[in-house]
Parts: sequence; structure tokens; C-alpha cells
Amino acid sequence: MTHTNVLTTLDYLENPTKKALRKQFGEVLAELGETMESLVVLDADLSCSTQTKMFADKFPERFFNQGIAEMDLVNTAAGLATTGKVPVLSTFALFASGKAWEAVRNTVCYSDLNVKIMPTHSGISLGEDGASHQSIEDIALMRVIPNMTVLVPSDAVETDRMVRWAIQEHVGPCYVRLVRTNWPVIHDESYQWTPGKIEVMRDGSDITLAATGEPVYHALLAAERLQKDHGISAEVLNISSIKPFDEETLVKSAQKTGRVITVESHQVLAGLGGAVCEVLSEHHPTPVKRLGTQDRFGQSGTQGPLFKEYGIDWEAIVNTAKNW
Repeated sequence: MTHTNVLTTLDYLENPTKKALRKQFGEVLAELGETMESLVVLDADLSCSTQTKMFADKFPERFFNQGIAEMDLVNTAAGLATTGKVPVLSTFALFASGKAWEAVRNTVCYSDLNVKIMPTHSGISLGEDGASHQSIEDIALMRVIPNMTVLVPSDAVETDRMVRWAIQEHVGPCYVRLVRTNWPVIHDESYQWTPGKIEVMRDGSDITLAATGEPVYHALLAAERLQKDHGISAEVLNISSIKPFDEETLVKSAQKTGRVITVESHQVLAGLGGAVCEVLSEHHPTPVKRLGTQDRFGQSGTQGPLFKEYGIDWEAIVNTAKNW
């Protein structure tokens, strides 16, 4: 069974409507700024790329360009949080999670400050900028820090719900991983995101496809192809909350299907694949195959060929499931 708020007919998946997650992010910031006087936004000289420019244009007195100084970016946001402001900071994911990691750990998370880290340009879909800018370690770097919540939306609709929750309802450090690309919209407008829960997007009995971020679309397309072409019933899980992790839903799916494939635009080491294996090894040992970057750096290229090269597109998922 496919759930009603998920757009998953094969015809639609092959010709989907697309919207950039970073654009949705910018639109939400600009909207929330109208009613939340405590909302402030910081960027590291990348506001056109991250789309925080939408907020900056409307509320210049509440926007701070910290320049190419990511440690300062994080520490300034932390200082603003201590005064009752709700700071949202953005830059490329590699810089927010890598260059500024020590400040995120020691200033924001150690003090459990209400700072929202919402970087864009994560994963290998960043493409042409190559390995130096492709953040394929950030989930691992963020989920290991105490007090940090780690979220990865699968499309623009989920981005909208997730960003609103993180800013308006959640109190404490939060990392929301966004991407550069125009990406297929796979939820309709009735979708209600539930914090900390795995979304079962498609019921199945033969194998579980557990994905996060952009690869959720490929998992849905793969599931439709597996059913149509090979008679394989695949359950699709959208794991948009990496931390906290919904152990119950994952274990229930693994108990039903007996096989799990994880898919992520990230290193399989300590990313989604690592998190899934940790949970299942403790609660229901299950065979797992992890699709993602296999202890490799990214490289320059466009999104489609890169997903194919690193084995995280729908064809790779179909082949892995079929051969298994």
C-alpha cells in the first residue's frame, strides 16, 4: 500500500514536479520573519546560494553576514541565543559541519543553546564543485555530538514542515541538512511531518528500502520498478530524523521483511547505514546492505551521473534488491 499523502505513481515518479529545498528554506525564513521578531539569520557570505537572501532583503536589521569565518558564524549565533533570539545560521554543509565543528560542539551543544544550523549544498549532488565542497561526512559529524538533533528532509514539502518545527517548536541545537538541487516533490500539501518518527511511505513484505534525503525519491522509484518488473514487494522508509532515531518503526519493518537496504548521499560509515546497523544489531539482527559513498571522496560531475557512479540511484537499488 502507498500512503495517501505520497506522490508515488510510476508515471509521476518518472516525470515529477521539482522544487529546490534551499528555495523552500528561504521562503519559510522570510515568512516566519514577519511574525517572529526574535528570529535572526546569519550567513557566511553565501546568502544568494543558501537563499537566506530572501530574509536579508526583508529584514536587513536582523540579518548578519559574518563573512568567510565559520567559527565566528557559529559563535555569534550562540551569543545571540543567550539573549533570547532564535538564530538560524546557514552556509555550505561542509563548512558548517567541518570548519566550525569545534564551535558547534563546545559552544552550541555543550551549553545546549537554541541555535538552528541549516546548511545547504550537502551530499554529492553539489556536483560540479567537486570533492572539496561535497559534504558526505556531515551526518556522522553532527549525530555524534550530545544534545544535537539531526534532520534530513526528502523534498521541499518536508523541508517546509521541518524548518518550521525546528524554528518555532524545538528548543535546543538542531541541524537540518539541505541540498542545492531542484528535486522531485514526493509529498502532497496534506503531509504532516512527525518529529522523531520514520515515515512508512510504501508498505511491502519482501525487502525494506530505508533512505534519507534525496535518495528517498530513488527508493520510491525503485520500489515501483521492483513490483512492476520483478514481483518484489519493497517497503520504503523515509528516515528524515537521524537523531532522535525511531528504533521501533525500523525494527518492525525489519521483522516483517528480513532484509534491509539503506540508501544515502553520504558515507555509509557512521551515516544512515551506520545508524541502521547500530539499531538492528542491538534489537533485531538483520542482514543489511548499505548504499552510499563507500569510504570514497566525491568528484566533479552532474547529479545524475554522480548518483549512478556512487550506486545510490534507483537502478542501483533495483539491482541490489533483485540480486539479493
